[in-house]
Amino acid sequence: MIIRKSPAELDKMRRAGLLVHSILQQVAKLVGVGVSTLDLEVVAEKMILDAGAKSAFKGYFVPAAGGKYPFVLCTSVNEEVVHGMPSAKRVLKSGDIVSIDTGVCLDGYFGDSAVTIPVGEVSEEVQRLLRVTSESLELAIGQMTAGNRLFDVCGAVERHVTSNGFTIVRDYVGHGIGTSLHEEPQVPNYVDRRGENPRLKEGMVLAIEPMVNAGRPETKVLSDRWTAVTKDGGYAAHFEHSVAVTANGPWVLTRP
Repeated sequence: MIIRKSPAELDKMRRAGLLVHSILQQVAKLVGVGVSTLDLEVVAEKMILDAGAKSAFKGYFVPAAGGKYPFVLCTSVNEEVVHGMPSAKRVLKSGDIVSIDTGVCLDGYFGDSAVTIPVGEVSEEVQRLLRVTSESLELAIGQMTAGNRLFDVCGAVERHVTSNGFTIVRDYVGHGIGTSLHEEPQVPNYVDRRGENPRLKEGMVLAIEPMVNAGRPETKVLSDRWTAVTKDGGYAAHFEHSVAVTANGPWVLTRP
């Protein structure tokens, strides 16, 4: 069942979303050559605690992983698509890209967002990967209007990514969000004719998160049971916003 939110609930989600935005902004400023992904985690966790919020990720149980996720950030570097874990041993170097994904729960409502950041000098093709992935998210956000359907959102990502020669990760999808981190519906980054195609209505909130590979779309999970990587070792980019359908059009809850 898709749970629609009242204006008062959206205001609470907005507060959670703005906290996520401020965390990602601060962490992004720290990204640089010689910085470890654990350094980013430490800053993010302090900000969450100082705000009186809870991490949406730390302690989140995933049966396939056989346990609870141990960090407040996912820090996925280069060929890591999603769910990369912060580590003091993972030191960023020039030419890397790092996807930083985080979520919080504030006053019972969730916010979730991600951004991929280049480290030092990256190639023109990697810059294009980041740009196209970010653009695909903006195009999807533009489809978040009452009366449209879910496939309008999914298709906007798919068309932009594939027309630019990149591939869509099919193993992971976006999701509804509200009083739980993951709610219905699932939000693929492609039109899945086997899935449901609900009409978008005011009060619906979706976490839209294009995951885009420079090479082939296939992924695999490493032996840590969390980190998803591209099978061919190519780079992957990931951007995400939590977006509400309102009478005035799309409302991105995770940016000012």
